[in-house]
Amino acid sequence: MVAPIVDAGWLSDHPEAVVVDVRWYADGSSGRDVYLNAHLPGAVFVDLDRHLAAPPSPEDGRHPLPNPEVFAEGMREAGIGDDDVVVVYDDDSGVIAARLVWMLRVTGHAAGLLDGGITAWRGRREQNVSTRQPAVFTARPWPADRLAGIDDLDGVPLLDGRPADRFRGGNETLDPRPGHIPGARSLPVRESSDEHGIALPVPALRARLLAAGVAPGWVSMCGSGVTACHTLLVAEHLGLPPGRLYPGSWSQWAATDRPAALGDEPAR
Repeated sequence: MVAPIVDAGWLSDHPEAVVVDVRWYADGSSGRDVYLNAHLPGAVFVDLDRHLAAPPSPEDGRHPLPNPEVFAEGMREAGIGDDDVVVVYDDDSGVIAARLVWMLRVTGHAAGLLDGGITAWRGRREQNVSTRQPAVFTARPWPADRLAGIDDLDGVPLLDGRPADRFRGGNETLDPRPGHIPGARSLPVRESSDEHGIALPVPALRARLLAAGVAPGWVSMCGSGVTACHTLLVAEHLGLPPGRLYPGSWSQWAATDRPAALGDEPAR
């Protein structure tokens, strides 16, 4: 099984890996257009909204997990098969690409996140579309023991990966109301990487996650369950207890009348 985070040197040494571009932007900019302008050699593009998430709704949040068959269809179309080794990248410290890596790993596939994303790749880049022959990819259910629902959060270590200002209740432009789930702790996902998008050294990462409350039974969340996957991969990279993903995250919680907390304190 490939490590959850791999570097550009590892990718160069494994030309058999299927490289996937999952660039996506919250402001609505087209990740596909950016991909067409320049991408890693042979990389295929996977659309987050089309195959890595179900349609948004107040009941389920902005990026619910898709039906496993929809996910499998996207992998087949991209030419990703059951036995392929997959390396995924973006241009945002890996926090978007982590969604696909987590989805593959949690269903038993070999996948890793390219540390540093596209900027870490020093070789040539290509334009236009790279294609692969459709592959055989078997739909598998999302494992229940790796997921947490909205009613499973009381009393568990809950780490919120949104930027600290959104956690505190400021600068909320994406979801129905500001704040955070009472009891959650702030652990901004992008702060697990340096200014170049490279993961921090292991001791620093370990200190961050343990201080935030990673412990058996912990749950990772963010705004809509996408960037939260990065924290799960980092924990696996460190050999810490595996966490569960709360797919609905703040976008689901904020659409209810459940209580919300403001400020820094994880108050109950």
